[in-house]
Amino acid sequence: MRSRLDAQLAEMSEELIQMGAMTERAIASGVTALVEGDREMAKKAILLEEEIDDKEAHIEQLCLKLLMQQQPVAKDLRLISAVLKMITDLERIGDQAADISEITLTMDIPGKKQLPAIKDMAKATIKMVTDSIDAFIKSDLALAEEVVAYDDVVDDFFLQLRGELIERIRTEPNQGEAVVDLLMAVKYLERIGDHATNVAEWVIFSITGFHADKKNDA
Repeated sequence: MRSRLDAQLAEMSEELIQMGAMTERAIASGVTALVEGDREMAKKAILLEEEIDDKEAHIEQLCLKLLMQQQPVAKDLRLISAVLKMITDLERIGDQAADISEITLTMDIPGKKQLPAIKDMAKATIKMVTDSIDAFIKSDLALAEEVVAYDDVVDDFFLQLRGELIERIRTEPNQGEAVVDLLMAVKYLERIGDHATNVAEWVIFSITGFHADKKNDA
């Protein structure tokens, strides 16, 4: 009985890892499409959102099957509960990566002519997603806590780039529409950082039974 449960938990974890990798690709493709003005890449990146949605539904079914058939308790129950929460945040990351790609399809001026530093912010958000998934794989509490702290780096990028974009609107009003599009893209990246933080916090919960938004251990 235990071996079957372990096999199902391993399958669930592997599917989550795959979903995390898909979201990383979605962010990277979406931002590259934006910066290069590559509409074909943007379309391909948008299609990734559908794959991410399908993966979320599949993992959710695995989790529900585990809950109904195996009736897990203690640490196993905590792990399954955490995965159900994590896939929700990963799905939202996929949505926001797709939103960035949608911007590419409407922009007249590629992002690289407007704000090269957007790639640096994208790298920072991808790092958060990658590290949060690695923390899950390794049950690495310290790494998960580093992800939570690293959200300040992404927030600093957002504040810096928002300030630059607002100044650009003031000094180059003829490019106002394109700059507003980039401001939206930067905001989506900041939200992705928030969702990666959520994933890391659920990793912490899966390990310790403590969640930052909860007063009591589970």
